[in-house]
Amino acid sequence: MDPIELLKEDHAKVKKLLEELDATTEETTGARHELFAKIKSEMEVHEAIEEEIFYPALKQHPKAKEIVLEGYEEHNVVDRIMGDLAGLPVEDETWGAKLSVMKENIEHHIEEEEDDMFVKARDVFDRDELDSLGARMKARKDQLQASH
Repeated sequence: MDPIELLKEDHAKVKKLLEELDATTEETTGARHELFAKIKSEMEVHEAIEEEIFYPALKQHPKAKEIVLEGYEEHNVVDRIMGDLAGLPVEDETWGAKLSVMKENIEHHIEEEEDDMFVKARDVFDRDELDSLGARMKARKDQLQASH
């Protein structure tokens, strides 16, 4: 299992869910609740496998340390906004604006990972290291999804 492809699949899924959620309105509260819950769950699992396995391994390489530290901070920002959204009624007039900010942050983070971090990862890890990381990440993802 290629860890970068695993993460890219997560990115594609979250981007699709964000587009669907962004298209909802204050009148479509059921859809908002359902889509937000899916995104929250996907993000929690995705962040866990990155922060527990992928980021620590990549951070050991000097060429990638700075982008990894930035990745952690971007997760923190999204988590704060997601927490704000979770605490607001989906009909609240500020809910859509907060969602837009969260979506922009997630899209920026995905772009940086795919255009920079993943390139560095392919540079610093050999095939065996990538396979090992991928196997560990997939096992942890399966474990987390089973408990969600």
